[in-house]
Amino acid sequence: MEPQRTNLGRGLSALLGEESESYTDLDQVRVTKTLPIESIHPNAKQPRHSFPSDALQSLAESIAANGVLQPILVRRHPQRPDEYEIVAGERRWRAAQMAKVHKVPVVIREMDDGRALELALVENLQREDLTPVEEAEAYKRLMDQFGHSQDALGKAVGKSRSHIANSLRLLSLPDPIKQLIEDGSLSAGHARALIGIDSAETLANEIVTRGLSVRETEALVRARKGDSAPRSSGGRPAAPKSVVHKDADTLSLERQLSEMLGLKVAIDVRNRDGSGSLTVHYQTLEQLDDVIERLNRPTGQTE
Repeated sequence: MEPQRTNLGRGLSALLGEESESYTDLDQVRVTKTLPIESIHPNAKQPRHSFPSDALQSLAESIAANGVLQPILVRRHPQRPDEYEIVAGERRWRAAQMAKVHKVPVVIREMDDGRALELALVENLQREDLTPVEEAEAYKRLMDQFGHSQDALGKAVGKSRSHIANSLRLLSLPDPIKQLIEDGSLSAGHARALIGIDSAETLANEIVTRGLSVRETEALVRARKGDSAPRSSGGRPAAPKSVVHKDADTLSLERQLSEMLGLKVAIDVRNRDGSGSLTVHYQTLEQLDDVIERLNRPTGQTE
């Protein structure tokens, strides 16, 4: 018997079983009950770090006027049998308390800790108010703990694979820069320009102080990289080695690689022994991610 596989491709509803052909299962999922708000508790492993007060206040006003329109997904509390733990919908629970609502609609599902965390992560990613770092951490946890691929995650949360790849790259930044992203001082676009830069923290503080745009940040990073180029003994940039004239075979190989990748490729033969460099030119981070994915693909695997 094959192990049951989680289908992320159809989003949270598929994870909840709402596309099951079993009417018994459907009834189990869709039965809504009303519970006292004090019998419901937040998930200790909630993947979100912050709940902005202004957004909560806006939701609380809506709940005060219209009630909680979407039930909160809960499970039995692991340590308190007569109480419940939130799987998805903590924002609604918090806003309902602000609106002084005493009872809220819930859907009760039985699930273990791993399943609860998986559903909470996907539910949060389907929202638009996560910080870029929270979003990246959620992607990483789903991949590391549950074995989901970037393609499957993209289909589940309505994002492209390249968006997920770019998001994950933020996690390579130093913690102080990630904190600047969390508190809104830096955007994800600013932060991506700093990935792989030795003086990233210093540049990040300069960007915040000067209030630079993303385009200005990219220009600043390019300028700093230029300043670190190799220099001759006289202090001027070192002259590149002479390039050997390209023969017909080299030009043909350039064309083949360009057609294969869909990007401009340059082969520079710098010495008579054939050593040199291969340069792939890209214009967007999505194109770069595509090249990286191709290089990481196991030998023999096709599109």
